[in-house]
Amino acid sequence: MRAPNLPTPTLRVHCVLTPLLIALCVSLPNGPARTVLYTVTGFACAGLIALGTRRYHPRDPTGWRLVAAGVAAWILGDLVYSYTEVVLGAEPFPSLADVFYLAAYPLLTLGLWSFVRSRSGGGDREGVIDTAIIAIGFALLSWIFLMQPTLADGTASVPARVLAALYPVGDVLLLALLVRLFTSSGARTASFRLLGAGVLLMLVTDSAYQVQSLNGVYSGILDAGWLASYACVAAAALHPSMRRLTEVESTTGVEFSRGRLLALMFASLLSPGTMLLQLALGLSPEPWAVGLSSVVLFVLVVLRMSGLLTRVQEQSEQLAALARTDALTGLPNRRSGDAELHRMQQSALAGGHPLSAAMLDLDRFKSFNDTFGHPAGDQLLLQAATAWGGALDGTGAVLARWGGEEFLVLLPGRDLAEAAAVVEGLRPRTPLAQTFSAGVAQWDRTEPLADLVARADAALYEAKHAGRDRVVTAAGPGPRPADLTPLR
Repeated sequence: MRAPNLPTPTLRVHCVLTPLLIALCVSLPNGPARTVLYTVTGFACAGLIALGTRRYHPRDPTGWRLVAAGVAAWILGDLVYSYTEVVLGAEPFPSLADVFYLAAYPLLTLGLWSFVRSRSGGGDREGVIDTAIIAIGFALLSWIFLMQPTLADGTASVPARVLAALYPVGDVLLLALLVRLFTSSGARTASFRLLGAGVLLMLVTDSAYQVQSLNGVYSGILDAGWLASYACVAAAALHPSMRRLTEVESTTGVEFSRGRLLALMFASLLSPGTMLLQLALGLSPEPWAVGLSSVVLFVLVVLRMSGLLTRVQEQSEQLAALARTDALTGLPNRRSGDAELHRMQQSALAGGHPLSAAMLDLDRFKSFNDTFGHPAGDQLLLQAATAWGGALDGTGAVLARWGGEEFLVLLPGRDLAEAAAVVEGLRPRTPLAQTFSAGVAQWDRTEPLADLVARADAALYEAKHAGRDRVVTAAGPGPRPADLTPLR
């Protein structure tokens, strides 16, 4: 029994106190007080992630630990940067702070990958393709509007430009894993939503900072975005439903919903849309970047559609098999047996060979059910179908479940005597020391097939009235006996 997923006192305090600390931090002017409050709040969020992981003992805590380490690395980077700026009075780039900043990306990315791996419990080709489509679309935007302008900045050194371009790369990787998490199977719990909101807020704030950096400005309100993202992730770790975030669900993937289709369509249109936007703004287009991304996106979309068509075909085949197969025994059902009988009729007419049919009925099946219960009766039917089907393997005969405890045996190429001998050979194979009665009839090549089955069924009734546990052959076509009461 699961514990109720209700907010704990720690989570309630966090949800009330942390927003107040964030608001206070942003309201303070730049200086030591703001730096200290920002650092304390950030480290507190990282500590709360670790606390929630320790308290709730998720099945796989690796992802939470990596996420906590990633948040802590970002806060350490801020602390080092503030120390260099406030105490040393310098703003070097690159600096030691960049080591911590850049280290946060692989930590967070690996943390999300750990969640995906735990939730999926195996491969998910469709989810990987969807992730690639969305990630490539946004990677193109990042390249054109963030990476390429950074690398083309002639005022900075080459190492500085390369290092600055790594930040958008890290955001793209983080976005790809976030999308992959959203496309994974598993429960959409409160913890899942809070984690997703926190990482998404990180990406939005980080991208806004990079855009501002290209224009040589910085807004202090971005500090609120980063702290709020850490607070959301901490709330995710403190919520009791965080245990289920790493549990494998029985589903194979997220349903291909209309929202998912719209997201894929939007991502696929980013490549041509970006070129159109550049032309509309009078900017120089990036034909190589747009062209290559368009080719890759086209291939991925084709693969995705191929996967959808394959799944639809598989489901269609499964439904067709269910329509033809008896659910309990796995044998052809009455509809399938009837279709097979018509096919054999055409073959017999074309080849000039005989065709016989037999009806088998387990003796005293109702009494067996009443004595041992319906589950035991189901097992008897299943074992009988397996035993008889095994005996008929390779003979060309077809065994079908006609209904209840009654089975139909189709025997192409066999006359009445040969068919009766085949059915007689099934009697000692009946499981659980049970017996059956059977009636066998040979098609006269003119009568309707329904009459053939009716004559076999009438012979079965004769076998029942004659004492059961025997095989009776039917006479030629003619009126059915009217004095035989059904006896099972």
